Amino acid sequence: MTRVAIRPELLRWARERAGIHDVGDLISRFPKLGDWETGEAQPTLKQLEAFAQTLHVPIGYLFLSEPPVERLPIPDFRTHGGRGVRSTSPDLLDMLYACQERQGWYRDFALTVRMSEAAFVGSADLGERPQDVAARMAETLGFDVAARAACRTWEEALRLFIAQADAAGVLVMVSGVVLSNNRRILDPEEFRGFALADKRAPLVFINGADTKSGQMFTLAHELAHLWLGSSAISDASAAPLYGYRREEVWCNAVAAELLVPLAVLRPAIERDEPLDRAMQRLARQFKVSTLVILRRLLDAGALDRPAFDRAWAEERTRLRELARSAGGGGDFYRTTLSRVSRRFARALVESTLEGQTLYRDAFRMLGVKKTETFNNLGREVGVLG
Repeated sequence: MTRVAIRPELLRWARERAGIHDVGDLISRFPKLGDWETGEAQPTLKQLEAFAQTLHVPIGYLFLSEPPVERLPIPDFRTHGGRGVRSTSPDLLDMLYACQERQGWYRDFALTVRMSEAAFVGSADLGERPQDVAARMAETLGFDVAARAACRTWEEALRLFIAQADAAGVLVMVSGVVLSNNRRILDPEEFRGFALADKRAPLVFINGADTKSGQMFTLAHELAHLWLGSSAISDASAAPLYGYRREEVWCNAVAAELLVPLAVLRPAIERDEPLDRAMQRLARQFKVSTLVILRRLLDAGALDRPAFDRAWAEERTRLRELARSAGGGGDFYRTTLSRVSRRFARALVESTLEGQTLYRDAFRMLGVKKTETFNNLGREVGVLG
């Protein structure tokens, strides 16, 4: 049986890259892993292929002389403890590369059909007041606080917000897993979303493993990045930011004002109302997270900083517990379209039916395997009757 000469440090790097820091977590699958990592034994090619597939690492990396330095292809604004985040999971990398492929395809499609550019991309700068930019964004998107308040649920409000961004020309992709692999769940603690700025194919990705109300803020935040004309990956929440880049702080302020304008919030504040009751009432009204409401109450001067800090810590703990107990599921076709965006799916189906795109490529980018599924998606987006 032929063994493959692999440097042990490459195997250790692949394991740690996947977030597995204990050999014991993989021993049941690869009993000799400990010996491979010490150099006392070598895997067969078949075992190495299984190892690479399990850890979602390109097998070619394992034949290098030393571990590669993987750099994110867009600016990384994630921060932990005031310092930039250095590690990046294969889940995040694979999702980012998949979205870049989709964006590249859509850009070519937009050029082919002579689609006009999105004038709002790059129309703002950091020197502008967040309130002014938020007002322009609301006008472009047709974003109305009253319409959102009329939505029965957070999910309905999020769908409305996504539809408004889609109508403005933004590819909004929402997924809690890598591509269509339900075993590879994206971690909101690692990142909440990213923006890929392009005048013909502006794209926003939202980590669907986050709460629906959390996704509302992420969408607003990433749209602010598009208005700046900047691509970036973010993990910023609604909290006042310290240790983050100026751009993240600015985008957070724009997102907060877009979702909860102070001019609308201040008249809605009831004097002497208990904070927990006010948070829940205002969160339902504006269809945002209670954390966003806390941030805006601080901005409005209705909370002092010590009270905000206490309430923020308590509410984060409560929401994390709720997230752990939340269930999954949902309509397959709606989920698939949400993952790739209706705008992208519609264009891809049209192009494929016209013979401009191979079915093989369309299936891969949509994450489907059967022609019947593809045709049903075409019906969902109104391309097929």
